[in-house]
Parts: sequence; structure tokens; C-alpha cells
Amino acid sequence: MDQLEQMVNFVRIVEAGSITRAAEQLDTVKSAVSKKLRDLEKRLGVTLIIRTTRAHTLTESGQSFYQHCVRILDDINEVETQIGQQQNALSGRIRVTLPTTYGLLKITPLIQRFQQLHPEIIFDIDFNDSQQDLVAEGFDLAIRISNLKSSSLIARKIAMTRLLICGSATYFSLNGYPDKPEDLLNGHSRLSYSNANHTWSFLDQHDKPLSINLPSVMSANNGQFLLHMAIEGKGLVCMPDFICEQAVQDGKLIRVLDEQLQQSELGVYAVYPPTRHLSSRISAFVDYLKDHL
Repeated sequence: MDQLEQMVNFVRIVEAGSITRAAEQLDTVKSAVSKKLRDLEKRLGVTLIIRTTRAHTLTESGQSFYQHCVRILDDINEVETQIGQQQNALSGRIRVTLPTTYGLLKITPLIQRFQQLHPEIIFDIDFNDSQQDLVAEGFDLAIRISNLKSSSLIARKIAMTRLLICGSATYFSLNGYPDKPEDLLNGHSRLSYSNANHTWSFLDQHDKPLSINLPSVMSANNGQFLLHMAIEGKGLVCMPDFICEQAVQDGKLIRVLDEQLQQSELGVYAVYPPTRHLSSRISAFVDYLKDHL
């Protein structure tokens, strides 16, 4: 049992990036985590982690041992999962990070229904629009909306969303309705997401690429706020359809330039670390999201 606890302790230090953060994730004190690491290195007769005041670095032996530990712990989890499946019940904790608006609008109702089907599942949810370090923060899963770049993470597409350019009838009565992208250059302005790419890419009337960067009258890091400002006629907004679709259906916003807007489709992905064992509960939850989104 001491060997297994030491392995779990070691893996958590590596994935958390520090003894302090590992102790927080293991819900124990820093001294206990440090002692288990020292005892493990003494038992093995090697240094696994070079510790300095600024960083922890795996030795070659530490890297090899870490990879073996992950496989062993995954095998143990798999055996326990299979035994649990024999009882036809999913149980355990799922720690997931969600983009705030999409998580509240689209994922929250599915979490509620999934937990009704599997009441032994415990969700630990972080609503956050920044991309969390899944390994360092100890997340099992993240939902991300983007055109994903290559990384060491494993991603599974579970849905699609589309960007729409919208404005209110009041806004268009004051600024004119754009029939083609070039019309945007005649006095139009936008509401923008903070720290986002503000260039809108179109095909012009001759099917040639056209990039337009409208002057911003307001920026914010929250889509619901920008939606409200767009409805109030403060500017044009380019946002995912899951935020503005109801306002469009209700006639509060009008979509423009759908056919000309390029790179408008975004994937919704379930993302998880390659070192994290994809347990049956997480796999079942991802399947459920894909089936119902």
C-alpha cells in the first residue's frame, strides 16, 4: 500500500508541477507530500526530481518512472472500472472546466440530466473562459470551442457552432444595412471580445479574400454583455450562434453577411490529457454530450 501511495503522490507532483500544488490537490499538507517523495527516492536509490526554489525538474530516471507509474495506475483504474461496470452503475468524480456562456447555456442542462441517470457521479465544475492547464490543475476534461492547434492533448469533436454577425434594427436604421462586406467600411462599428482577433474575414463580391477591422466602440470578455449591447444598438457583433440565436429568433437582432463571412464554423471539443486514464464515467459523459448537443 505504501508503494502505491508513493506512486500516486509522485504522479501528482509531476502533473501539478510543484509539491505545494500537489498537496492542495491531494488535500493534505506539503510536508506529507515531501516526505513520501523522499521515502520513495530513498527506497529506489535514485533522485527522481531535482528540486530548486524556482522549479522542479524530472531526472531521466524520474521521467521513466513517471511513465511506468501512469501505466500502472491506469491499469488499476481500469480493473476497478470493470468491476464497477459489473454493477451497472457509474460513480466517482468528474473534474471539468467549461467556457462560461456555453457551459451555462448548453452543458449545464446536460449535466443535470446525466447526473439523474447516474446519481453516483459527482461533478466538480470550473466555469472559465481562459484555457486552463489541465495537467497542472488536475482536470479530467475540458470543453473548448476553437479551431484547435496541435498539442499533446487529446481532443474529440462533440459539436459545431457558427459565428454570426448581428446588429439591431435600430443600429441598421442609423448606419445602413450592409448588403456586401465593403459596405461595412462606410461608418460601421463593432462590439468586440477582449483579447480576440478583431479582423473579420470575408469573400468580396468578386470572391476574393477581404479582411476588415472595424473600429471598436466597446470591448468586453463576456458574450452575454456584448449581446445586450448589440440589442441596444451600440454596434455590430460577431459571436457564436449559441449566444445570439434566441435574440435572432425573437427579432431583436438581424443577421448579416452570412454567406460572405469566412472561417465562421468552430468545433466544440472534449479535451483531456494523454496521461489521464479515460475512465468509463468520463467516456460515458463525453458520449452523452456528443449525442445530445
